[in-house]
Amino acid sequence: MPAFTDLLFLAFAGLTLLFGFLCVANPLSRNPVTSAMFLVLTIVSLAGLYVLLHAFFLAAVQILVYAGAVMVLFLFVIMLLDLGEEDRRKLNRVALISGTAAVLGLAGVLVRALWSAKGAAATGATLVEGNTAPLGRILFQSYVLPFEILSILLLVALVGVILLSKKELK
Repeated sequence: MPAFTDLLFLAFAGLTLLFGFLCVANPLSRNPVTSAMFLVLTIVSLAGLYVLLHAFFLAAVQILVYAGAVMVLFLFVIMLLDLGEEDRRKLNRVALISGTAAVLGLAGVLVRALWSAKGAAATGATLVEGNTAPLGRILFQSYVLPFEILSILLLVALVGVILLSKKELK
């Protein structure tokens, strides 16, 4: 009989995959707000997976930053652009073939990474529990430049969206 944590893992993993699929495919509605709400549910179920891994800080950051701040930004942009329901388009074969090739390539990379991770797990590397002090030290000492570049990139993207959505005054 599987343990309760195994059942919780299967439930959260299944919900993450289901909500992620509904976010992308969105068979219920063509409204982008519905996709954004499915993305929130995907993020919340992913936070449940982090809790099962005893990464409580990551779970809290996942909820606060991604489900909170980033989704508010997404919804703001959707409302600012005044996106309505999209018309159904015909299937583009080139896009379908290239998308399938990209997914298969990413699946190959994932399988290769998991295969090589089994060898790393056999070496007996020690696991570090979710402590925020070493994470902060690594983030702001070793990765301060990528952190700042990412913040500037997000700022430029926000300004670009506002400029693109600005209506011309006549």
